[in-house]
Amino acid sequence: MPIIYFPYAHLKFGAIPLALSTSAGAGSLIIGVLLVALAMSLWFHQQVRVFAGIAVILLALVSFPVANFGGLLIGLTSGLIGGSLACAWIPPTAAAESQPAANPASTTIPAGEDHGGT
Repeated sequence: MPIIYFPYAHLKFGAIPLALSTSAGAGSLIIGVLLVALAMSLWFHQQVRVFAGIAVILLALVSFPVANFGGLLIGLTSGLIGGSLACAWIPPTAAAESQPAANPASTTIPAGEDHGGT
């Protein structure tokens, strides 16, 4: 919620007013709303993960000149990392979850067979 609210907050540092309601504030608000919408679509509709990931990466890159160096580089880096993870993520299939992984160390060798040793 702070990414949506702070661009329109009027802060004062002593006698110096700090008004962020400029075009950078409006751009930050739009970028924040779009990032929240993409996060919700990625959470509830995993089929759009590549589109949402690429859109998050593009919004993070747009935030660099628009929103004060991408949120002091914190929002830029987290957007780039989150977007790339969304693009690389593959949801598990039902067949892969139902089959347990075979552990070769737990297999027993019947007595009387050649063990390959000397």
